[in-house]
Amino acid sequence: MDHSSQPILPLETLRAFEAAARMGSFSSAAEWLNLTHGAVSRQIAKLEAWLGLKLFERGARGVSLTLEGQRLYLRTNEAFALIADTTDRWSGPRGAAVVRLTSIPSIGALWLMPRLSALENGPTKLQIVLDIDIHQSDLDEEGIDISIRCGRGRIPGRVSVELFEEWCFPIASPALASTIGSGRPERLLDYPLIHDSDASGWRAWFGEQGIDYRPRPQDRRFEDYNLVLAAAAHGLGVALARPPLTASQIEAGRIMAVDDKRVRNPVSYWMDRPVGRPRPAAADLARRIGDAAGLDPQAVEEFLQAER
Repeated sequence: MDHSSQPILPLETLRAFEAAARMGSFSSAAEWLNLTHGAVSRQIAKLEAWLGLKLFERGARGVSLTLEGQRLYLRTNEAFALIADTTDRWSGPRGAAVVRLTSIPSIGALWLMPRLSALENGPTKLQIVLDIDIHQSDLDEEGIDISIRCGRGRIPGRVSVELFEEWCFPIASPALASTIGSGRPERLLDYPLIHDSDASGWRAWFGEQGIDYRPRPQDRRFEDYNLVLAAAAHGLGVALARPPLTASQIEAGRIMAVDDKRVRNPVSYWMDRPVGRPRPAAADLARRIGDAAGLDPQAVEEFLQAER
């Protein structure tokens, strides 16, 4: 079969195949790779569909390689040996206590990083592999245990729980804040307003004050909230604080409030996991994240027990 015009299979698909072939079991391969049984099974199905070949015979006590599977296993081993001999590519840690956590850059830098040590060092030690990804990955297929994201609700195909809401208020650098002073909310429109790819926060804030705000040419847009905060700290305009992401920046004096009126952001924070029973280490991490976010422990347990 000619695959020259088709995308190259990801390395993780071949890793799943190699582990299942070596161990003779999808379940053992899943445990070795820190994936669910379903994730390994789907990776193998993807590989078989891509090749147009049956690679495994499924049995009650495990799996065995077909003739085509044996040939691919030998080639895969040769390829992995060649990669190991000619590169110093980092290989991700594996083990029962390793948990893969994915999030977007702003949450990763502003909320997770200050808490990462505490999240790892609970009653049992965890090793968190933090995967920063702006896309909505297929958690199960990518081997992700937990996701923390911004959004407006649940995502189909995942189990979700809302971590916390944002009550936003305007902020600026101390120098610009002294120039802006206090007064009517309209005064903020005399300055560039800074927002990320979604200006709904500013629309909501001005809407509460009876003002119809729409982004203007002088306003500044940055794709990531880290850059929004950096721009505000350097006096480039007025941004919206998004607690708790901004708490450390305010405490450090890099930015300060320029108006005490607060409004709920239409976007909130969610913790997601793949459908199915989470691994014990993933469940431990979910409980620790829920505790750090001030979430009701009962809500976390319902999140862990839910089927959908």
